[in-house]
Amino acid sequence: MDLGHYAGGMADVGVQKDSGGEPKTVLMTLDGARQDPDAPLLHADDQAALRGDGVFETILVRGGLARKLPAHLERLARSAAILELPAPDLDVWAKAATAAARAWGGAQEGVLRLVLSRGRESVLGSTAYLSVSALPERTRRVRESGVAAVTLERGYSTELAASSPWLPLGAKTLSYAVNMAAVRHAERLGADDVIFVSAEGNVLEGPRSTVVIARGRQLLTPPPEQGILAGTTQRALFQEAERRGLGCAYGPLRPADLIAADGVWMLSSIALAITVHTVNGLALATPTLDEQIKSMVATAI
Repeated sequence: MDLGHYAGGMADVGVQKDSGGEPKTVLMTLDGARQDPDAPLLHADDQAALRGDGVFETILVRGGLARKLPAHLERLARSAAILELPAPDLDVWAKAATAAARAWGGAQEGVLRLVLSRGRESVLGSTAYLSVSALPERTRRVRESGVAAVTLERGYSTELAASSPWLPLGAKTLSYAVNMAAVRHAERLGADDVIFVSAEGNVLEGPRSTVVIARGRQLLTPPPEQGILAGTTQRALFQEAERRGLGCAYGPLRPADLIAADGVWMLSSIALAITVHTVNGLALATPTLDEQIKSMVATAI
């Protein structure tokens, strides 16, 4: 494996700090080697850079801990299998992620990324590394203010996952160009985020999030079988919600269901539970479960 093999200690971690002494970037490889965050890490022919051929996970670091780490490692392995990458040694990844989160410290939240690519074109072996950086200012803002979302057709059917099993649907891949193009388009329209819909008009997911709605005291989300990424935060919320007596279900949703819902949220590992207050320019009712949802997510992670 390029840039670190599955061996070695985890104590040698590269940490970049800002002028106030707070961590700015933590960068490490799986062999525990210290990496300078200001120095180049990838080779020019790495297939992560050339083709986005790889997988990743993004994990919230809070209190010096990588939150919901087992769920993210499980999804990393599932994504790697879909892309036919070498199976990651999850024990080694867990040790590295724990070390990187500890190096970041507990003073502020961080964004931990686990990256696994197919590696260089010219050298046999995959590439793996971890980084921790500061929580984006946008994330802090939308946690408080919520988002205005627009629906955009993604261009494929909910049946595509079944009819074209070779596609990497349901994998968290490095190929995020379409997702970021959708976000930029939403911003040009004066919105904050996107909710993708299928060719049939079914609600799918956000570019960086899972969509959850409330109907009374029941929570609903589109099923992963529609070719969407299974959400770790959504799953954690459902487990906590069921423990507190709320109903939870997976099922098809339409854009009209968002408008009629008693609450709409976009869930992600970093932003947590973001309230959607507007869809396609229509203001939504204030969710009665809003504080309860955010409390349950905070407990669940």
